[in-house]
Amino acid sequence: MKAVILKKQGGVDQLSVAELPIPVPSKDELLIKVYAIGINPTDIYARQNVALNYIFNNEEPKILGWDVSGVVVGHGENVTDFHIGDSVFGLLNFPTFTSPGHAKAYAEYVLARPEDVTLKPDNISHDEASAVPLAALTTWQAIKKYPIKPGDRVFVTAAGGGVGHFAVQIAKYFGAHVTALASGAKRDFVNSLGADEFIDYQRTNFVNVLAPVDYVIEGLRDEHVGQTLRIVKKGGHLLSLWSKIDGTQWEKQAKAGGIHAFYNAVMSSGKDLSEIAVLLKMRRLIPHVSKKFTLEQMPLAHLEMEKNHTTGKIIVNPT
Repeated sequence: MKAVILKKQGGVDQLSVAELPIPVPSKDELLIKVYAIGINPTDIYARQNVALNYIFNNEEPKILGWDVSGVVVGHGENVTDFHIGDSVFGLLNFPTFTSPGHAKAYAEYVLARPEDVTLKPDNISHDEASAVPLAALTTWQAIKKYPIKPGDRVFVTAAGGGVGHFAVQIAKYFGAHVTALASGAKRDFVNSLGADEFIDYQRTNFVNVLAPVDYVIEGLRDEHVGQTLRIVKKGGHLLSLWSKIDGTQWEKQAKAGGIHAFYNAVMSSGKDLSEIAVLLKMRRLIPHVSKKFTLEQMPLAHLEMEKNHTTGKIIVNPT
């Protein structure tokens, strides 16, 4: 099979297509023929950052990738929930801050734990499904812990990106009034997701125009967290998608304002993804794929992601 290996952490020149044996599932694993791979900012950080080398678990070759959609073509004797021919999608073996997660998804075939995947709804494509797992779970899992209530005023930053375009739709599903922050070029796209109000960050400082909100889904980093905390009501919530809160100045700022600010680390979960699959089937959650690449074009996919201006998601098709 073809796979993209990472020779060593660094630039996109370290990504190379190689021919490898098709993996053999253990008694507790699925073998999936991959039809589409979702590309995420995490892929870029793991490629660039030597400090994240632990995620590869000292295994060679290093193969990036966690989001996939494909078809089950084999499984071990203990697997009973999935069958050959099932179309599935998932976030495979995603790493934590302390444990590895070498999912090896940049390939034509990948092994998966059954608990990491769920059945793909028939009414969405593999391309759409591969765009979902990490980005949608990032918001979904956090909101399950600290729910959005009907009528809540929710502010979503980076609303046109991979996580943000799902966050807008998920907040609307729970009955929120959503104000979205993005560049003016994404206004029509973000409004099509259901946003009630739109703020163009290139023209307007949201702090000067936005009334206090109940909940912020913060898709930007560091200093921006300090800005969005200023517009959260006392007793409200701020979900930081990228920056840790505990032990930082943002924690102090939040406590001073009576705000619950938190960071939530996404986890692989087929169970949670099955809940999202219901929304996908209902078309209450619609993935947007902005660009597609082939496996051989993986360096180009990474360079596109590095621009930080993606609308929706970027995917790669192995075949």
